[in-house]
Amino acid sequence: MKLILHFIKPHWKLCAAAIFLLIIDVAGALFIPTLAAEMLNMGTSGATFDDIVRTGIQMGAISILSGIAAILGGYSCAVLTARVGKDMRVAIYQKSLVLSVYDFRQFGTASITTRTVSDITTIQFAMTSFIQMVLPVPIIFIIALTLTFRLDAEMGWILLAVILVVLLIARFIMKSAAPLFKKLQKLLDRMTTVLLENITGVRVVRAFNNENHEEMRMGAAFKKYAETSIRANRYFANLDGLSFFFINLFIILVYWLSGGRISSGHLQIGDITAVIEYALMILFFLMMAQMVILTMPRALECCERIRNVLDYTPEIRDMVASNSPRANTQDKAVLAFQDVSFRFADAEEDTLRNLNFICNRGETTAIIGGTGSGKSTIASLILRFHDVTQGKVCLNGIDIREMTQQSLRDHLAYVQQKAFLFSGTIASNLRYSNKNASDKELMHALDVAQAGEFVRSLPDGLNSFVAQGGTNFSGGQKQRLSIARALVKKPEVYIFDDSFSALDFKTDAALRKALAKEVKDAAVIIIAQRVSTIQHADQIIVLHEGQMVGIGKHEELLQNCSVYKEIYESQTKEAQES
Repeated sequence: MKLILHFIKPHWKLCAAAIFLLIIDVAGALFIPTLAAEMLNMGTSGATFDDIVRTGIQMGAISILSGIAAILGGYSCAVLTARVGKDMRVAIYQKSLVLSVYDFRQFGTASITTRTVSDITTIQFAMTSFIQMVLPVPIIFIIALTLTFRLDAEMGWILLAVILVVLLIARFIMKSAAPLFKKLQKLLDRMTTVLLENITGVRVVRAFNNENHEEMRMGAAFKKYAETSIRANRYFANLDGLSFFFINLFIILVYWLSGGRISSGHLQIGDITAVIEYALMILFFLMMAQMVILTMPRALECCERIRNVLDYTPEIRDMVASNSPRANTQDKAVLAFQDVSFRFADAEEDTLRNLNFICNRGETTAIIGGTGSGKSTIASLILRFHDVTQGKVCLNGIDIREMTQQSLRDHLAYVQQKAFLFSGTIASNLRYSNKNASDKELMHALDVAQAGEFVRSLPDGLNSFVAQGGTNFSGGQKQRLSIARALVKKPEVYIFDDSFSALDFKTDAALRKALAKEVKDAAVIIIAQRVSTIQHADQIIVLHEGQMVGIGKHEELLQNCSVYKEIYESQTKEAQES
């Protein structure tokens, strides 16, 4: 509830207006039966026609006022919940941008998606229902019971007793249903996860003819959600039946007692209709409020899930407020690892141990090693996707932890192993790193990345459509476009994380030759599996089980590093055999 109040606070005027209009609507709806009863009593007691017309005009005026208040109140409530939902989604999105890779693992991509879309929609619906169906209940109780007691105390006590019984039943049902709604949200996460896996991995599913297996897995997730939903809906059904039972019971009691009350002069005929109208209105709103309250555990669980994300302390956060210390950009040494060790939070041993090396301006540093040796982790540490466990990583002589993440990444360009493109155009993807780049600069970057020829061959050139994830391009084309995107930025440090793996040897060689001329004023880090990609690097770092077992040029490492020699010979042998 504190979460909702926090997001409502900036819109308190709109909230106050919605509640005020709601009170006018409810008060008008309750006053109409009183006037109707008065009109009926006038008709049976011989009142003049003018008196009846006057009362009718009052009823019409109150009906119009109540209707206008209901329309404006509904509009205000809708605007309020829409704005609160927007603010929540913005907050979740902004928080997701500062979460590290490890942080995302704590929640899961599917869960973050569910919380941003489905959970906030549930909260918005609950807010609207609460304001329109639950908030009026206390007002209706007070006014209707007061009016009923004023007409007949005995009827008032009976109505109060019926209300208390229904409230006790509602409390019991809500307490029983709460765990089911909590379970529903977890099952929704599971459904989203399986669905995303099926959609994104559809090629793998089809390649292995596992459509039936995935259909069964998806069906099992749907079945569990449906079974839990049915159990929750049974509580709604029970509540509806019991509420209608007590409404009808009260009406029977009113009619049963009214005969004697009228003959004794305590009640008039119009008063009976007023009491029944009060009771119907109270019990109707009470029943609607109960249905809303039954959904509140689900909404509160959604609030808790949203709060967990917003209150989560990111693993990586800026240690400085805004401006980073001024770095010396004239030094030849751009990037330095100083006795760096790193261990994942859930790991038992270090992934990287005691790394010491320097990346100089105008030079290429290559990193090679077997699978799981920690190559890509080095890139993550440079980008501060993770923080070092021991030692420090320095950019231009400054510990990168003393820089803001934005300031740090302004100096870097990163091309990841799995190339990713955004939906839009080739031009919009390339300008992702530099929004002010001209078309000429884009084409130059594409030529260096060996992508200029195939982009020019497209009917729309730079304005060619790019599907989500770049699925309308081949792996090699996506890699070259990603490399061009990095080149457009013109940073101090380029990080290529196995970014040439989808290229053929000819394109690889041409790209490296063009790249050497383009990035001569920057430090280049190439993480690769193929020796042919890195053998011309100024220095090659060889990793084995998280440790640096060799550093030097290609020829030097062949002479004095057994791990590098083994990698080289195995790849040479494979090339000869193929």
